Amino acid sequence: PLIFAESKVMILNKVDLLPYVDFSLEKASNFAKSLNAEIEIFPLSAKTGEGVDKWYEWLRREVKAKKNK
Repeated sequence: PLIFAESKVMILNKVDLLPYVDFSLEKASNFAKSLNAEIEIFPLSAKTGEGVDKWYEWLRREVKAKKNK
């Protein structure tokens, strides 16, 4: 899909549910990377906070870069 080829970032939320569902984080990440080698992938859980800091850090860098242009 074009969205993966054009996107800078992919957020995979609800990783706290991975033990309970038939979903492969690795396969999803590999598929996205096969379409866009530059895409940054952030697995996170809004419930537990896992991965949120890394995503916020990326957002801060992006905002700062846009302001400095």
